[in-house]
Amino acid sequence: MKLIVGLGNPGMIYANSRHNIGVMTVNALAKLSKVTLRRERTIPVSAVKTFFEEEPVMLAVPLTYMNLSGSAVGPLMRYTRTALSDLIVVYDDLDLEMGALRVRAQGSAGGHNGMRSIIAALGTSDFCRLRVGVGRPESPGADVARYVLSSFGRREKKMLDETIQNACGCLQAWVTEGTTRCMNIYNR
Repeated sequence: MKLIVGLGNPGMIYANSRHNIGVMTVNALAKLSKVTLRRERTIPVSAVKTFFEEEPVMLAVPLTYMNLSGSAVGPLMRYTRTALSDLIVVYDDLDLEMGALRVRAQGSAGGHNGMRSIIAALGTSDFCRLRVGVGRPESPGADVARYVLSSFGRREKKMLDETIQNACGCLQAWVTEGTTRCMNIYNR
């Protein structure tokens, strides 16, 4: 079974923030699959099982704050007995312009605290990730933490639906066609 995890922060205050684009993407995938994520009893995640072209998939969203994502993903991986090669984590990236997608088979946290937490919990960075570009603040010296926790601007909102649709297509391709093919299609 493939496991797709979308990172973000819990609560309505963060629901439409740049930091929650991973959650938005997983929620969109669930909607496309006509399934609903439900809170797990013993692990701090909302999750649901579905299929992409007969491939079993679990969609999951940690219910922890971003910086503690590993405390949800680690137990979920153990509970589902998911191999590292069957995991992909979706999260925001400041270093990519709004709407850009990058799939990587492995890599560092790159300064992202949610990924740092997951890498620490799993004891490795050898798992796939989909970075979704949210861009950097336009003002030099702007507070980056405030920026990622804020909502998308007017121009960005016009791109948001298309970005999430592309990310959903990318994740479906990852499940059905594999990491290398997915990278060749989406890493433009």
